[in-house]
Amino acid sequence: MAVSFDLFGTLVTADRPAEPATAVARALAARGVSVPDDWETRYAQVHVDAPEGAEVALDEHVFAALSSARSERSRWRSNPGTNADTDTNANVDTDTDTNTDIDRETARQAVVAAFDPVVETRAGALAAVDAVRDRGDNVAICSNCSVPGLVERTLARSRLETSRFDAVVTSVDCGWRKPAAEIFVETADRLGVDPADLVHVGDDARTDGGIESVGGTVILLSATPLAELPARLDREAIDG
Repeated sequence: MAVSFDLFGTLVTADRPAEPATAVARALAARGVSVPDDWETRYAQVHVDAPEGAEVALDEHVFAALSSARSERSRWRSNPGTNADTDTNANVDTDTDTNTDIDRETARQAVVAAFDPVVETRAGALAAVDAVRDRGDNVAICSNCSVPGLVERTLARSRLETSRFDAVVTSVDCGWRKPAAEIFVETADRLGVDPADLVHVGDDARTDGGIESVGGTVILLSATPLAELPARLDREAIDG
């Protein structure tokens, strides 16, 4: 048996921007990149085609959103007489002083800067992880997160050193979000067990419960608080 833990809401609490689009816009501005007037709308739209369940890195999303604005501005300049009644993009910002030119590295830096959380380790988290290790079970983080490096940065700011885990699997790195089966299969593979032998601990029945689609077991904090996890794992080992 091996055990994986969800991170946010399970082992730690971490704040996030109340208005992510605004936070990203400010981080872009600090790097000399302006956003169009309809940025909040663009930020909420889909710009990268991806299969259902796949993760799109937030920096790629931001890059694509700004690239779409630049493309629409270029088309408007080529045809400035566009009729707003027939062109759905007629509201594009046409201010020639607006600089939406961006490269992928600048988009990544801005996204990383916009998501800079204050982190608190949840009560019982450290003891729960150590209890799993003391049992001799391999242990991993299996977390949804679209911001590159945020999971690792969150762990570094918590009391949970990365060295406590045999693997850290994130949706932004593996390309799939829980509840997709793929992220659980990768987690099991990284821990050297069959997916059916993976126990996943989390706080969200919909996303963390995806482990059951590959034959594994979910333990939800609503039913088993972290303090009770060692005893529950003992029962799972016996039942297994």
